[in-house]
Order: sequence, then C-alpha cells, then structure tokens
Amino acid sequence: MTSYTAHFKVWRGDTDGGGLRDYEVEVNDGEVVLDIIHRLQATQAPDLAVRWNCKAGKCGSCSAEVNGRPRLMCMTRMSVFSRDETITVTPMRTFPVVRDLVTDVSFNYTKAREVPAFVPPKGVAPGEYRMAQVDVERSQEFRKCIECYLCQNVCHVVRDHEENKEAYAGPRFLMRVAELDMHPLDAAADSGIDRAASAQDDHGLGLCNITKCCTEVCPEHIKITDNALIPMKERVADRKYDPLVWLGNRIKRRGQ
Repeated sequence: MTSYTAHFKVWRGDTDGGGLRDYEVEVNDGEVVLDIIHRLQATQAPDLAVRWNCKAGKCGSCSAEVNGRPRLMCMTRMSVFSRDETITVTPMRTFPVVRDLVTDVSFNYTKAREVPAFVPPKGVAPGEYRMAQVDVERSQEFRKCIECYLCQNVCHVVRDHEENKEAYAGPRFLMRVAELDMHPLDAAADSGIDRAASAQDDHGLGLCNITKCCTEVCPEHIKITDNALIPMKERVADRKYDPLVWLGNRIKRRGQ
C-alpha cells in the first residue's frame, strides 16, 4: 500500500460563524474522503463534528460539499483528485450549520410531513394489491432515494433564495408527490386530494425551472427531473390549460 500527504481545507465553526482550516493528512490507496475526515478526527482534530453512519452510500448521512460540489463523502474516492490538489470540505450550504460539517436538515422533515401519505384503495385488503410491472418499475426508481438531501442542497430555488423555503418543497419531495400521483393504487382522489394540483399549489412545483442540477448530484442516479418533475409539470399544465380537460370539468360541474 502506498501513501502520500494531502492538503485539506476543512470548514470549522458553528452557528456564530467559522472558516476554513488547513490540515496536512496522510492518504492511503483506496480511501475515500470520509476516511480522511476520520483520520483528522483521530490524529489532529478530535472535536471535528461530522455526521455519518453506514459508510456504504446507503444512509445519506455524510453529505457535504467537496471542492464546491455536493457529494457523499463516503462515495468520493481520493483517487479522483490529483495528489498535489488542495481538497476543500465544507458543510451543505443550503441548510443552517450546527457545527463544522454538520448541518440542520430539519427543513426536509417539515416538508416530508406536508406530503399526504399513500391512501390505500377501499375494499382491497393488504396483500391483495395488484399492479402492472411497468407501474412497479416507475415507482421503484423513486424509492431508491436515500434522503441524503444533496438534491435539496443543490437546488438553487432554495439555495440562493431563503425566502422560497416556506413555499417550496424541493426536488426530493416533489418527486414523492409525483410518485404518489402516478401510483395506480393511490386513492387520494377519493379523499379529495388532488396530488397534481397540490404539487403546484402547496409544494411550489411552478418554482422549479428544470435545470437538472438535482439529477446531476443524485448518488442513486435517479432521473428526478426527467422522470418525476417534468411529467408532473405536464400533468399540471394539461389539467389547467388543456381545452378538452377544461370542457370536461365544465360539463361535470353542470351535471352536479
């Protein structure tokens, strides 16, 4: 095993402020950025705060920004950087800093609670649900989400505009609304929940301008924009502006 010394700049601080601190740290073949952060904790900075859990790219805990790009530290190999490159590690910019590399992501939990859950169809018992395989596959892609919140972090609608956070759910939860709206067994409409309308009116779908930055940083390679957000936007537009849909709604109201 070969090793070398790398130059790291790691953000240190808390809610009152902070800045980048320089470290020289040993790197071995096959290591990832999270390994180096752990070595810093063990040898030079025992008070360095970092959130992590599985170290296998499945828990979404170790999200940070490495050289300005939102990444999972456990999935970012040191081999992608040149040996003489300075590597900068900072907390996710969109969320408030708690300490060092740990941010307060409670914004996402608030948005999760605002999305109405799956509504089971009436008269069908658990275990009796039946779906076409194509519908299973459409839904399964979105269920790969590990809630690392990198897509939320990189979305400039909230990253650059703090005032949008109240009205905008962000790509992770708009994807959840889209998943439920295309689910053939979701009976939310029977309970008076129009998921497409809710995406627009309650979760800020109109603020998304489909730049695909969320898709680019997704560690699970979910096509958030192409397979969730754009189809949802099309459904919203159809229901609101399609003349045949408008006429059908008028006829329905007259009948009632």
